Amino acid sequence: MVMGDLVREVDVVVVGGGPGGYSAAFRAAELGLDAVVVDAGKRLGGVCLHEGCIPSKALLHVAGLISEAERARELGVDFGEPRIALDALRTWKTERVVGRLARGLAAVAKGKGVDVVGGRAVFESSRGLRVEGDEPQKIRFAHAIVATGSRPVMLPGLAARSERIMDSTAAVELPDVPERLLVIGGGYIGLELGTVYAALGSLVTVVEMMDGLLPGVDRDLVQPLARRVEKLFAGVHLGARVAGLVDSGAVVEARIEGQAAQVFDRVLMAVGRRAQSDGLGLETTRVRPDAHGVIPVDDRCRTEDPRIYAVGDVTGEPMLAHRAMRQGKVAAEAIAGRPAAFDNRAVPAVVFTDPEVAWCGLTEHEAQAAGREVRIGKFAWAASGRAATLGRSDGLTKLVIDPASGRVLGVGIVGPGAGELIAEGALAVENALLAEDVAATIHAHPTLSESLMEAAESLLR
Repeated sequence: MVMGDLVREVDVVVVGGGPGGYSAAFRAAELGLDAVVVDAGKRLGGVCLHEGCIPSKALLHVAGLISEAERARELGVDFGEPRIALDALRTWKTERVVGRLARGLAAVAKGKGVDVVGGRAVFESSRGLRVEGDEPQKIRFAHAIVATGSRPVMLPGLAARSERIMDSTAAVELPDVPERLLVIGGGYIGLELGTVYAALGSLVTVVEMMDGLLPGVDRDLVQPLARRVEKLFAGVHLGARVAGLVDSGAVVEARIEGQAAQVFDRVLMAVGRRAQSDGLGLETTRVRPDAHGVIPVDDRCRTEDPRIYAVGDVTGEPMLAHRAMRQGKVAAEAIAGRPAAFDNRAVPAVVFTDPEVAWCGLTEHEAQAAGREVRIGKFAWAASGRAATLGRSDGLTKLVIDPASGRVLGVGIVGPGAGELIAEGALAVENALLAEDVAATIHAHPTLSESLMEAAESLLR
């Protein structure tokens, strides 16, 4: 009998080792289930750890250090011009940040008895799948969890085969610091990576087809970031499209509609991500992804096939690692017979630019679109003592409140540290706190967190 003929019996097989996948496997193991993860790279952490969230935030930290050093001149402190050693920066990012976390996940998996199999999983039925690759085998399961994530979208007609045209995965590898970088897409990926390259010395130009940066995000929150981006980037073109890209070998010539052709040393394609459900053999099961590759699930993360669950990006928006992790735990608990459901009201989102933008719950725009009456409480950081001490008075905290009950329905924050501050907002929304509850909670002074208390107090006057 050859290895490929062996059939392994497990309680739960998780397809994909990203945040949703490993969270599901770890929780299943904690609940006494025999869980195995099948991942093409035989790694845990997925795109988030290896090519996305973690390395990009590590690079954004470096960009922040450079920015703070520049601001320090206004305070009478001059560190001189930064000197960047790309090799050392790459080593720190890859080994001391990503590598360390990856080794930690592997140790946790071993401690919980979760096996990680390297290879590509292909379903053969609602009870079994085969693993193709270095560790070929067949796995028969009681339940499966699909956690295959998403992949970058490349615009049709612009996805030329060229090393100079990068997706986000290539960009975080820091192949070099191009003199001129074109970023196609003004969403969070484009702005975050554009910020990194601008700080490292690139002249960054952003082209966004919509009429504003961060489409869909509250305009009050976007405005301070837009002002900062105008200063940081060489150019920002809104309501514009890139009609063509031509790699001449030395540069990439870009045709932006309505403008003369421009040349760039590299191009970053950052127009979004797509659920990755193709090639899994799901046609042999009752799972039916939609036209966008998204796998529909219920509040227990169960698909149309009762034996198969799905979590994370493959289940659609919002494509956020922390949503995937929560879904993974819900799926594992549901399989174990626990009374679990993904019924969270607040899934916070953070854009790690400078300033940061974060929000959760209902936005003012969503309330208007739904015809829902709300009250808005705002606190501008120009009146914040802590913001003044930081030299950063460009922030804003915003609460969306139900006028009848006073309940906090949504929170939005823009400013340094917004990604940390939004946790209080998520807690307030998730636990149906009232504006009065937030206002009556003593916040340390002077802190940026006081802005939530101040915004709540503005609604009680």
